Amino acid sequence: MLTVFFMPINSFLNYLILEKKYSKHTTTAYLNDLNSFQMFCNITYSSQSIVEVNYAQIRNWIVSLVESKVSNRTINRKVSSLKSFYKFLQKIKEIESNPLAKHKALKVPKQVQIPFSEKEIKNVLHLLDDEVNFESLRNKLIVELFYSTGIRRSELINIKISDIDFANETVKVLGKRNKERYIPLLKSVLKSIVNYIEVRKEITTNETYLFLTKKGKIIYDTLVYRVINNYFSTVSSKVKKSPHIIRHSFATHLLNEGADLNSVKELLGHSSLASTQVYTHSSLGKLKEVYNQAHPRSQKN
Repeated sequence: MLTVFFMPINSFLNYLILEKKYSKHTTTAYLNDLNSFQMFCNITYSSQSIVEVNYAQIRNWIVSLVESKVSNRTINRKVSSLKSFYKFLQKIKEIESNPLAKHKALKVPKQVQIPFSEKEIKNVLHLLDDEVNFESLRNKLIVELFYSTGIRRSELINIKISDIDFANETVKVLGKRNKERYIPLLKSVLKSIVNYIEVRKEITTNETYLFLTKKGKIIYDTLVYRVINNYFSTVSSKVKKSPHIIRHSFATHLLNEGADLNSVKELLGHSSLASTQVYTHSSLGKLKEVYNQAHPRSQKN
């Protein structure tokens, strides 16, 4: 348990929430990582302080995680949380130097995320056309909104009915660090929203959020994941079937059709182009095709 040195940690969490504008989910992840290291210190060094550790002690923790078969990606995330904590302690003059200042992250193999094809998405929407009830209309709208806007799962869950601007054909979403952005909506999606809202009126609820469960409660992460995974499992053999893969598909398909990177960046709510550029590798095949057809020196068959 974090007891003696609770105040610096409590101040750090407040800093993440109030200044960095991190979500509750992200802040909880930071706390869990700090707790994990604190527990290691308690057991290994009989220490109640993660403030007064050195790099050798942190390295021993990393080694123990590796030996426990924790993935390098997860270890890097945990160490990153710890590094941010020590940066904060430096900022408030609680410590003089960051013990992780010169730490190098563990190597992580690049994961190539394969987007859904346009045909796979059309097939899922076709499946959802067969039924007209609350859940099927809700689930169809979930798929349509993900694919037509590229929003994140948390952004979709937190959409309120008042965020839909029918006159301007846009939806307002609250992104990372509470940054608002407006995304255009296709007329077909607006029609699906109207159809869904009509059947939503039959649900007894006081919630203002757009998406609800049958019991009138706001939908939750695992429900959204289950909807996407279940439907796409019927049309796709891809290993990963999640809301993020639809976001990936949205960006890839736009780039394939000639959308410029800056526009896609704004739609996705990225703070830098570097975040958006991870999607460009999926468009490389299309780019090569256009290049070979257009370049004067290409060997056309």
